[in-house]
This record gives sequence, structure tokens and C-alpha cells, in this order.
Amino acid sequence: MFAAILLDDNHQPYYINLKLKPLEGELMRQQYPDIIPGYYSNKQHWNSVKPDGDIPDDLLKHWLDRSYSLVLKGFSRQTQREILGLSACGTDCSACSLFGNPCTGCNKACGKVFYLPGGKPCGIYSCCVSKHRYATCASCDQVPCHIWQDTRDPSLTDEQFEESISSRVATLKRIGLI
Repeated sequence: MFAAILLDDNHQPYYINLKLKPLEGELMRQQYPDIIPGYYSNKQHWNSVKPDGDIPDDLLKHWLDRSYSLVLKGFSRQTQREILGLSACGTDCSACSLFGNPCTGCNKACGKVFYLPGGKPCGIYSCCVSKHRYATCASCDQVPCHIWQDTRDPSLTDEQFEESISSRVATLKRIGLI
């Protein structure tokens, strides 16, 4: 749970509980009277916001994203990838035509993709997950790096491969990890 909507007797929202970093929440409560310490929640990390108050919609949307991000980061890196439905490099394995047969997906196979010989793990997965212990490559300031160029599905043309890299980076950006 990264947000909770508290409803009144008429089923109308009167507060939205959001997780913020403690200092950020304290600062926001000082700036906006429509924010109070988390209603029925941990008062240090959770904040209740009146959705129809004086909080600008853009700021409320930002806090929703922030709350999601903070809660997501509380899970293990593997669970984060599972929740996001992504591999370490931003690939949605379930959207691949080879998912299920012959490939079980990078997360389940620990990066040992079917097209690499001898059960060798993918270089991207090894670097991201095993070496640096990131949830995804989005945590790295060098994404996409040379390892991305060195790790390619041999069935892809050069153009398809470059599109694959662009798509994965765009996915990581879209979900707010980059």
C-alpha cells in the first residue's frame, strides 16, 4: 500500500494518506494546513492530505509518485522487479513471444537467458543485480552502458537491437526509475 483513501459516511474522500520522508512530510505540514500527520497511520512517515484542499493537483500527483517510490524501495530488489514486471534492464519479459517457452524470464532464471551458452548469466543482469545489487539498471548513472551494447539477442537486426535499447530505457524512465 502506498496510498489510502479515507472515505466519509457518504463515501467521499476526506483524506489521502501518503508516505513521505519524515523531514519532507514535516516541512509540507508546516506549509499547508490541509496536511496533517497520518490519520490512523505512523505519524512520522505517513501524511494525510485533504484532496479538495489548497494543495495544487500537480504537487499531490508528485507526492503520489513519491509515496509509491518510497514504498517500492522498501521491498527486496527481486520483489521490486516482480512488482514492476521488469527485468533488471527494463525488459517486460511477459510481453516477449518466447516467455514461458523456452525462456522463464530474467528474474526467475537469475539472468540466465536461453540464448547464452552453458547457462551463462546475462552481462546486464550480472552487473546490475549481482555486482552492484541494484533492483534495475535505472539505479546506475551509466545506463545504457557498454554492457548493454555487448549483450544482445542474436536474432535481432542492428536496427531492432537499437530500438530494444531505446525502448527499455524509455520504460525505466516512464516508471520513474531514471
